[in-house]
Amino acid sequence: MSSPIAQIRQIRIAADAPLAVIAGPCVIESLDHCLKVGAAAQAVCDKLGLPYIFKCSFDKANRTSIDSYRGPGLDEGLKVLAGVRERLGVPVLTDIHEPGQAATAAEVCEILQIPAFLCRQTDLLVAAGKTGVCVNIKKGQFLSADQMEHPVAKVRAQGADNILLTDRGTFFGYGRLVNDLAGFPIMRQWGPVVMDATHSCQVPGGGGHVTGGMREMVPTLAYAGMSAGADALFVEVHDDPPAAKSDAATVYPLDRLERLLATCSNIRGLVRNSDK
Repeated sequence: MSSPIAQIRQIRIAADAPLAVIAGPCVIESLDHCLKVGAAAQAVCDKLGLPYIFKCSFDKANRTSIDSYRGPGLDEGLKVLAGVRERLGVPVLTDIHEPGQAATAAEVCEILQIPAFLCRQTDLLVAAGKTGVCVNIKKGQFLSADQMEHPVAKVRAQGADNILLTDRGTFFGYGRLVNDLAGFPIMRQWGPVVMDATHSCQVPGGGGHVTGGMREMVPTLAYAGMSAGADALFVEVHDDPPAAKSDAATVYPLDRLERLLATCSNIRGLVRNSDK
């Protein structure tokens, strides 16, 4: 069976391509902050020879508390993301939560992301597929890897085949998320697989009114994902994690990104060479 491929501008995401990096803040805090984090992540990726995609959310609709910061919203958020795209010259990913957001977001972003909790929402998947941009479907915490065939089919029914599948952990009764690494080769039937190393460290409800997490486990899970054959790494980063307005317990320190990516790239290279 041939290796699945996703193409985002000049970036080719596949088993025989360099490790693609999707990184940025969890949520838009300001244009200046997005540019600061994005430029630093881009510089690290350029140094390591890794393709870089900026990610950030204009709205975090799935929050633990009604009082949690959600972001600037669609209109203002897309202005920020357009600024990042123009100033840094990199592709941009953002998540959408409603079908009506898809076409507008696709005017700015090269990748539309379907949140894990919404990966069975037919209207959302159909709307994303109709835009013609790459669609990154996050595997629901409640689904097995083989069940991801159905969300993919909904997107492909719109004539879209530029698809990524992201693992961000599954609920197994641990009180935290657990990654099913054996599911990676199963999901690679339908598209390149992305390892989300930061959301996989979440402890839902572990922080009382906010989601808790185990940031110290980010490298462990990232390295495991590389060993399981991930084609890309998704990692939320921040220059001051404790002050992050969203997912402060899991966002990874920006000043430690280079070491993380260098090791991930090396592990992936060893695995890829061993399979030849």
